[in-house]
Amino acid sequence: MPGGTAVEALQPAGVAARRVDLKTRVFAVLVVFTNVVGNFSMSWGLKHQVVQLGLSPLPYIRLIFSPWVLLGTTLLILWLLLRMTLLGWADLSYILPVTAFGYVLNAVLGRLFLGEVVSWQRWMGTLLIVIGIALVAPTAANTTLDDAGKERRP
Repeated sequence: MPGGTAVEALQPAGVAARRVDLKTRVFAVLVVFTNVVGNFSMSWGLKHQVVQLGLSPLPYIRLIFSPWVLLGTTLLILWLLLRMTLLGWADLSYILPVTAFGYVLNAVLGRLFLGEVVSWQRWMGTLLIVIGIALVAPTAANTTLDDAGKERRP
């Protein structure tokens, strides 16, 4: 069946749409999680490294294979693959604002675990991101129409 599976064809349109929305939301959470934990791991590994970085590439190569940086790199590769999948399923104008919640979590983790000073301006920017997420999240994840004029569903 073009555009869906045989099981989806037997279900009411609302059930299939809810399943796609749920899948999109689960992947959005995974995208945020892998981005936040990947960035945090990499930052932690780089801030707690013992080598002095300079012009020589050898310290950078050693850092790539340190546990925290390697974990961060692996999670960020997974983040890229998940994000690519998600962008193939849903609108860019939905995905970018919803996954921006990662910026909020990065600020919180930086403050709590990395000892970063987050200025009030950064907290206000973070609040604006949260407001944007609250406005976008309840909307449909996919509003793109196919050639037949029907809403395109993954």
